[in-house]
Amino acid sequence: MFLKVDTMKLNLITMGMASVAVACIVVVIVTGQRPWTPERIAGITIAAPALVLFIMARLELGSAFSVRAKAQKLVTTGIYSRIRNPIYVFGGLMLAGLFLYFQPYLLLIFIVLIPMQIKRAKNEERVLAEKFGEEYQRYKARTWF
Repeated sequence: MFLKVDTMKLNLITMGMASVAVACIVVVIVTGQRPWTPERIAGITIAAPALVLFIMARLELGSAFSVRAKAQKLVTTGIYSRIRNPIYVFGGLMLAGLFLYFQPYLLLIFIVLIPMQIKRAKNEERVLAEKFGEEYQRYKARTWF
């Protein structure tokens, strides 16, 4: 059984997690002993904006956010006006950037991660389509993933 957590607490948790992630990135950049290779530069260049967009997407969801697929409300504005699953997209890009930064061979994890995220997105799609019907179908037709 999941505990009910209000939107303010979820947003505070998200901001806390984001702050920790930003702090970790800054510490790594400032105290890094390894040279700046093209992989590390590409990694930070991908991870930093992806983190910002991930946070924005999470905040835009507001009270519609849940760990399990629920159809509380259909969010179709902001980042969600273009991408149906920006948390998955930008979370994946953030991980890809961090993997590139630390150890590019870690990108092999995406062999498992991408199918898992696609499966989760399909499950959420089914739940939203059941609840919002034609409205969701129109939204889906004008957005990517």
